[in-house]
Amino acid sequence: MAGVGGVPKDPSKRARRNKDTIPQTVLRWERAEAPELPDFRIEKGEELVEFHWPERTREWWRMWIESPQAEHFGSSDWEYLLDTALIHARFWSGNLSLAGELRLRVAEFGATPSARARLRMVFADADGADQGQGRSGAPSAREMYGNLRMMPGGKTDQGKGA
Repeated sequence: MAGVGGVPKDPSKRARRNKDTIPQTVLRWERAEAPELPDFRIEKGEELVEFHWPERTREWWRMWIESPQAEHFGSSDWEYLLDTALIHARFWSGNLSLAGELRLRVAEFGATPSARARLRMVFADADGADQGQGRSGAPSAREMYGNLRMMPGGKTDQGKGA
């Protein structure tokens, strides 16, 4: 299935050290401001009519502008997401055949936990919440059940006649 798969392994961690046949291009990165959803016209029959963004798409667009990922979006990212907004609008207007394309496109931006994991995205606050201990704050299984021991012979009283 297109759009699914693991992130390529870091070349320094590969078992085989064959030189990449395609050289890497390093780009200068510049953060871009999010554009507003544009006003435009679409053909409807023989005439041009004003396109109306569904309220759900306007909410979706605002969510992306306010997302933690947005601070890493360049101008081409916003343009791609703007095209995706049109797909989102058509999906919410009843064109359900666009669901697969919409899913693939939003995955490229880390819309779901699995997409963020594939893109190796983590939330910085999660690291600080546990003071770097890798714990949620709830008692560990060892703390809760550490004193439990199996009975000699490995059997319990369950199943025996009373």
